[in-house]
Amino acid sequence: MCEYTVERAAANLPQSSQSALFTITGGRVLLVGLLGEVTTDIQNQSNLADVKVNPSVGSDVTMLSLSNIQGHSTGTMLSEDISVAASFLNPHRVCPVGTIDLSCAASSTGQIKWLLKYEPLDPGAKVTAA
Repeated sequence: MCEYTVERAAANLPQSSQSALFTITGGRVLLVGLLGEVTTDIQNQSNLADVKVNPSVGSDVTMLSLSNIQGHSTGTMLSEDISVAASFLNPHRVCPVGTIDLSCAASSTGQIKWLLKYEPLDPGAKVTAA
């Protein structure tokens, strides 16, 4: 199978809400890597964050719990335990048509950029930055 990489430019955190990072169209994909990098310091207040699969049909599923992203500085690589990641998060999850979202419990300043690697499972399936 062919592996593709999609980059999403740095963007503000969702404000006490959920916002799409990537859009999946044309069929199912296998998510093989995900990396988040803080590009602007995150405000020093409690803010629980999750990465969720948000299918067009069905319910959201939490893919990665990022825990509390409070006070993380520029250059921090996000992993499930918010430690510095040496490589991509490796969720190996089949994702249907829909979006991959970032959900934040609080309204905090800060920005994160994302890099996603995937393999299409269905003809015409692809992922784009939202």
